Amino acid sequence: MIEADSLEQVVGKSIYPLVVSEYVASVQALTDTIFQGGSGRLEFEFVGLKGTHRWVETRAVPLKSAGGEVIALLGVSRDITEHKKLEEQLRHAQKLEAVGTLTGGIAHDFNNILTSIIGYADLLTMTIADDDQNRGFLEQIIAASRRAANLTQNLLAFSRKQITSPRPVDINECVRNVENMLHRLIGEQIELRTRLSDTDLTILADAGQMEQVLMNLAVNARDAMPAGGTLLITTSVAEIDERYIALNGYGKAGTYVLVSVNDSGVGMDARMKRRIFEPFFTTKEMGKGTGLGLSIVYGIVKQHNGYVDCESEPGKGTTFTLYFPLNTASAEQAAPARPVQLRGGTETVLVTDDDEGVRRIARTMLEHLGYTVITAADGNEAVELFSEHKDRIDLLILDVIMPKKNGKQVYDEVRRMRPEVKTIFTSGYTADVISSKGMLEEGMHFISKPASLRDLSLKIRDVLDAR
Repeated sequence: MIEADSLEQVVGKSIYPLVVSEYVASVQALTDTIFQGGSGRLEFEFVGLKGTHRWVETRAVPLKSAGGEVIALLGVSRDITEHKKLEEQLRHAQKLEAVGTLTGGIAHDFNNILTSIIGYADLLTMTIADDDQNRGFLEQIIAASRRAANLTQNLLAFSRKQITSPRPVDINECVRNVENMLHRLIGEQIELRTRLSDTDLTILADAGQMEQVLMNLAVNARDAMPAGGTLLITTSVAEIDERYIALNGYGKAGTYVLVSVNDSGVGMDARMKRRIFEPFFTTKEMGKGTGLGLSIVYGIVKQHNGYVDCESEPGKGTTFTLYFPLNTASAEQAAPARPVQLRGGTETVLVTDDDEGVRRIARTMLEHLGYTVITAADGNEAVELFSEHKDRIDLLILDVIMPKKNGKQVYDEVRRMRPEVKTIFTSGYTADVISSKGMLEEGMHFISKPASLRDLSLKIRDVLDAR
């Protein structure tokens, strides 16, 4: 455990220089207890002669002479490093679950509120001139609302309950896509370098979330280099083998795409490094950070069946290493940019949502686009209204979770009346709630709340125009 190559390296030497500084006082206290005739047990961390950090559980008793005098400490130490790692993983999983439960509880109502705010702001923006002084105020409202929506999505990503769209993605292309943005994000005082592998590095992932991971790590690196420095992003292929699994206490053997993000910043001590992925843990002063950036990275990587390691020492910078399972499929080409103009129509749309504010803004937005709109407050009313107007309703927009009948139940009943009816599901609930209740099936059209007027208009036309 001490990593000595010979007995001479340890005979007559003290253990104290190897003990991590925060545990020295506890080891000394145990020693004092033993030499006063007591006994004790202690868990502490130390660094071996070759630099390996280990946790040990030491049980110690006094060794006494024939006259009853304490002449030595007799200790038995057991390596509990793997146990500690598993314990830490369990604690982190419990924190993930706790924040996930909280997020799931607020996401639905919060997204309904944001749907109204963003919707009305979008409509107002379209009614005022470009040189109107109020236009700037509206743009600030929209920007703040989108930040609020992003915060919800970030919490969902952290809790691993965000709806994702995984497809074959080239990780090198992800880095190139955000490179210009990263330059602006980190500022001119930090040099950004990339060293990308020449080999194909395809993973099954949500490209947007991969870019979010890179941006979060870049922001973390920027804050660690207030006086400037170097940020290096490298990609390669690596193998996780039994040795890696034994050393880290986790992992699944196989071939992985490796993304390394290294900064030349202030670094972290062992105590801080153990807490960096905790939700809301931050070393920044009040108002300078949410403590979610690295937690979100952790959640996204885990959601993609990957692993994240961190190596750091005070004054020597930090390196985050991400492992994603290599995918043999070819990366999909990015879809062409969607048109920015709104697309309306003259069809009749039945909107069903149990939130009055959402129904009101949905009607206003769709009527602005030229549609005829019918609204229903619950599943039963939706079925009744469709039965009454089934020959002229062209599209249903159904909230997934509603009282009396949920969106899927409404969909099933409506299809018995008109099998060819087109439907879009929408929800502010998290993906796990929707899937666990069997609300959606593969191939169903879905749009998340809050949706902008542009996104809603494009989605409606895509569905209505599809054959």
